[in-house]
Amino acid sequence: MNLYEILDQIPNYKEFMTVKELDESSKQLAREFPQVKLFEIGKSREKRSIYCLKIGKGVENALLFAFPHPNEPIGSITLEFLSRFLAEHPDFTEEIGYTWYMIKAIDIDGAALNEGWFKGNFNPLKYAKNFYRPARFEQIEWSFPVTYKKLAFNNIPPETQALMKIINELKPRFMYGLHNAAFGGVFFYISRGVGNLFADLTNFVRKEQLPLHLGEPEAPYIEKLHDAIFRMMGIKDVYDYLEARGVENPQEFIKAGTTPSDYLKNITNKEHFHLVSEIPYFYDDSIDDTSLTGFERRELMLESLDYKKSIYKHSRKIFNQIKKYCNVDTRIYTAVKDYIIRTRPELEFSLNDVKTSSRFDGKASVSEAFDLNVSSRYYTLLTVSMIARLCDEAILNHPEYETMLANIKKEMEKWIDEKINDLLSGSKFKVIPIQKLVRMQIGSVFITLENLSKQ
Repeated sequence: MNLYEILDQIPNYKEFMTVKELDESSKQLAREFPQVKLFEIGKSREKRSIYCLKIGKGVENALLFAFPHPNEPIGSITLEFLSRFLAEHPDFTEEIGYTWYMIKAIDIDGAALNEGWFKGNFNPLKYAKNFYRPARFEQIEWSFPVTYKKLAFNNIPPETQALMKIINELKPRFMYGLHNAAFGGVFFYISRGVGNLFADLTNFVRKEQLPLHLGEPEAPYIEKLHDAIFRMMGIKDVYDYLEARGVENPQEFIKAGTTPSDYLKNITNKEHFHLVSEIPYFYDDSIDDTSLTGFERRELMLESLDYKKSIYKHSRKIFNQIKKYCNVDTRIYTAVKDYIIRTRPELEFSLNDVKTSSRFDGKASVSEAFDLNVSSRYYTLLTVSMIARLCDEAILNHPEYETMLANIKKEMEKWIDEKINDLLSGSKFKVIPIQKLVRMQIGSVFITLENLSKQ
């Protein structure tokens, strides 16, 4: 069976599945196929069961997990398809030579907080209004234990503890974190180069008629290995970069743990491979245009930082108005508070970095300009949109102030609507079909395993 025979079996998914639907589907799969095992790996903070599917009897273990961030559901649909495909094709599963472990929702509580945009038509405004992403120290990807120089992080969320437990048990040769972005192109993080993987992955993206991410890397310390392919990073990279740029106490900036890849490296001498795919929801033709603009890259960076600063100031003002009415123990409150606390020093550091580093010399490409003028600004607006949801929580906590808090929410929503509509008014964006994005993640799995098999 070749790759496209597999990809052509992917249904034309129209919407995302809720946590309940994912769990019920996994239970049904285990009932249908005796070779499929479903087991609980832990409980979430809100005491939901976190389930894992086991399929196959290969010598090597493969661990795949979706919802590494709770606003990233594409991977759950990918695992929905892949788990059934492997169950229905035992000969193929045996030929691949892996035992497959699949977690459809690792941040299960956070996923439930995003379900407001999972059904029906999908657009950037609907996404923003129902968006939730945790504070960094509560994110599964950045809450593994670490001790490094002055940094010590050991405040591990229960969801991360569950993932740590199964990583300890399996020590997987192949681990895949299924991520997705909003605006942008497709890009990958990998442990190392192997075989013809760089060309195979990027050629596959082009063949599927999706854009490659050719704009700014997510952070300046990230090592580029190839167009749209970067080396997997950990918290030590963040620390060393800050230290090299003159920050005396990087741990005060970071306040988070390290990654699953780092953790796996630390617990085994066995050679493993970690793949992360970043798949966008929205596409604009500017994303993969590498022609140069007439704009200086540094100036566009400074303008983007100034925009983010203005958004931060307004958001801080609204947060200060409502915080005394909020339940400080909720996920949304923690996420918003984290944004308010860390954004000012991060902006100040970035401003100095952009002004002084030679990395930002030269003209910006069309792709880089789009990244700075649209993509990164949209991400900022997604984060602050949670303040409107925080107003709802404040009303529940203090119903006697409902009228005042409802008015603040209404004004905040109006402001968010205006900002997003203005930001996207010059963009001819398209919503990428879910099926195409699932094809991308499924293809990435088998392309990577094919290259690993030739080692």
